[in-house]
Parts: sequence; structure tokens; C-alpha cells
Amino acid sequence: MLEKILRLLKTYIIPKSIFNLARPSYHYFLAGLSAFFYGFPSKKLKVIGVTGTKGKSSTVYLLSRIFDAARLKNAVLSSIEIKINGEIQPNFQKMTMPGRFFIQKFLAEAVSSGCEFAILETTSEGIKQFRHKFIDFEAAVFTNLSPEHIESHGSFEKYRQAKLELFQAVKKIHIINADDPSAKYFLEIPAAKKIQYGKNNNSFGSLDLKLEGEFNYYNALAAGETALALDVDKEIIKKALASVETISGRFEYINAGQDFKVVVDYAHTPDSLEKVYQTIKVKDKDARLICVLGAAGGGRDKWKRPVMGEIAAKYCDKIILTNEDPYDENPSRILSEIKSGISNSPASRTGRQFLFSNLFEILDRKKAIQKALGLAKKDDFVIIIGKGSEKWMMLENGKKIPWDERETVKEILKGRKI
Repeated sequence: MLEKILRLLKTYIIPKSIFNLARPSYHYFLAGLSAFFYGFPSKKLKVIGVTGTKGKSSTVYLLSRIFDAARLKNAVLSSIEIKINGEIQPNFQKMTMPGRFFIQKFLAEAVSSGCEFAILETTSEGIKQFRHKFIDFEAAVFTNLSPEHIESHGSFEKYRQAKLELFQAVKKIHIINADDPSAKYFLEIPAAKKIQYGKNNNSFGSLDLKLEGEFNYYNALAAGETALALDVDKEIIKKALASVETISGRFEYINAGQDFKVVVDYAHTPDSLEKVYQTIKVKDKDARLICVLGAAGGGRDKWKRPVMGEIAAKYCDKIILTNEDPYDENPSRILSEIKSGISNSPASRTGRQFLFSNLFEILDRKKAIQKALGLAKKDDFVIIIGKGSEKWMMLENGKKIPWDERETVKEILKGRKI
């Protein structure tokens, strides 16, 4: 209620020009007020913040499953789920790191439920608005860094600096992906315990995983090294990671008995898009790829649209461009910007020319998926990118409609003659 009153004051009472000047102070004040209101609950927990461009939610998910295996009560706040001591619900907020009162209430409920650990997916946007302030973090985890939210932050360097601020706030344990080019910046920040990990340099030697993709191997290492730093037994960690078969909306196979494969993935950056396609090509270099994609978030990171078009043309045999989360931007314009990159694809410079007769533009996302599944033949891969396990599609004027990518695929497959 208090946060709603402050939001109303900000929106309707305080002139916008004055609020913009006071914005940082406003966000900082809210962070402190919310922590005070709920009695600074993070001081009664061991809080782990996971940050990076990709793999945050998967790392959070895997770390929570390790804690479960070790019988350590834990709470999770991520884009995939909100979990408190075994009680799980999807994150319906359409926000990875919700408002400060939401976070502090979540932490207070974790304390009330007897949790020892809380794991927070920590975003650059959240850090920019001081949502990490007045949280007593035990550990900070860095997964990787690639260009994202550049228009919001102003530059890649400022985006990276937002991530670094989490580590500057955490004095105890730092877990850092040493294979990432940005690792050096995180390693410069002092901490009582600093742990580096990499594909060929980690505490486990190798991990036996059911999860596919090199990116998931790195996510598993991040979760494993964090758990180890928090005194969880190494064998429990390895067994817990080996037992995970899928992560909701992250390279998730949908199987309804069809003779081709369907993969749903949350990939929303050029780098993550390419890694999904590469994972499939490593698995089967001759596989025919039918790709459904849009561009995450109308009005933001427009630079990546033609780049994602280039990447899709490089790997995909058929491409279906569709709506994703256009917000207030014209969806057709978003698609045309992705399309502009297809003709410039590296594929055309390496002898593999993408044929525009294999390109389809279908704004209705359900119909686009239906088209992709209808085009699929035996042993093909249909890859549906962008929404993952999200529960909403965001439209103009703040409108949002319920959406479940995986259930949509299952529904279409059920009605399809297999």
C-alpha cells in the first residue's frame, strides 16, 4: 500500500522534471524504507545474488536444487519462479527483479518459513534502481557478460558497471566465471573469499549432466562452485546437478509423440540465440532447423534486431518472424528490422545462401508456431525463441495477455496429425 501511495505521488503530484532530478534519491529511499518496514530480513539469511547477461535464472534454479538435495531450506526469486521453502509458483511479475517492497516482503517470508538461504536473480536494471541496497548479501555470482540493455544504460561499459556494483556491495564471497572476457573487472573487487571457475579449471574436474549445451555446463559450474563455497558436500552437488533433466523454458524439449524435435528457449540476445543454434548443430550437424523468433521488448535494444536476423539466416533452413513483446512499438516495424539483417547474414558470405522463399512473417505468435510445426518433417528441429516460460505477452498501452509458450506448443501438437 505504501509503495502504491508513493507511486501515485510520483505519477500525478510531483512534476516530472523535478522527479527526474530526484530519481536516484527516490529509488534509494524506497530501498531503505522497504527494508526498514520488513525489519531488515536479509540479516537473518544467507543471500546469494546471481548476475550476468545470460544464465542467471538457470544458475539460480540449479543452486536451489543443490540446496534441496542437501536439505537446506531456501527461497528463490527469479524470472522462472518464486519459491519459499519448497512452495513454488511461477513469476507472474513480468519482471526478473521486482520492486523493493516485493523483494523485502519475499525475504521476510523466507525468514518466517525457516529458510537459511535466499537466492536472488540480480539484474542491471534492478541495480540501477538500487533494488539491491539494504540487502545483506553473503555471496555474489557472475555468469557472463555480453551487450544488453545498452539503450537503457547508455553504453556497454555502464551496463558492466551496474553488474560490478553488486560485487562492490558484497564483501564475503565472490564466484566469477574466469573464462568470460569481463572477468578481470570482477576479479579486481576485493572479497574475503574469491573463487574463479572455468570449463577446464574448476573444483569438479567434469560434471555429468543431462542438460544440453555448453552454456548449461557453465551454469552448472556457477551453481556448483557457489554451493561448495557455502560448505555443501561436493558429492551432493554433483548428484543434484546430474539429476536435473530440464529447466523451465530454457532449452526445453516439448514432446507430444511427434517424429521431430521441438525446443523452447528464452534466448533474447544475439549471443544466446547463436549458442542455442550451435548446440543443436553440435548434436546433429545435418539437422534441418525451423526457427521461430521475434525481438524481445519493443522500444529497447533495437541494435540487436538485424544481428539476430543475421544469426538466424546463418543456421536456420526456414525462419518464421513473429510478435514477441512489442509494448508500444509497431510490431511490423520490429519484424522488418530483424528481416533487414537476414540478407546481410554471414551465411551469404560463406556460401550458404538463405532463400527468402523460406522466410515467413506471421504477427500472430500462435499462428506462427502453428506454421513452424506444420512445416516440420521427420528428424527436424523446431526452435521457438524468446518467451521461454514467461506467462505474459506485453502489448501497447500497458496491456498484457496471458501466454504460455510450452502449453501453446502442446496444444497445437495435440491437434496435429502425428
